Amino acid sequence: HLDAAAALGVDVTEASFADAGEILVEGLVALMRTLGVPNGLVALGFNEDDIPQLVTGTLPQHRVTKLSPRPAGEEELARMFEDALAYW
Repeated sequence: HLDAAAALGVDVTEASFADAGEILVEGLVALMRTLGVPNGLVALGFNEDDIPQLVTGTLPQHRVTKLSPRPAGEEELARMFEDALAYW
């Protein structure tokens, strides 16, 4: 994780391995902000009430659900969409 953060331009010279995940997240968020990436699904006009429909629309997309390295059932997708409502 520290190598990835360094590749994003984050100064990791004093960083500890225990903080690597948080440091990488901060670097990714900074990059997203610099690039003008919308802050999650809310910035695209979605809200928590849209999650069931997003899950229903995603389930038949086998390239997402069957090729995922992790389980991608209804519960997992709902959690993913909840987490994606806003990033910062």
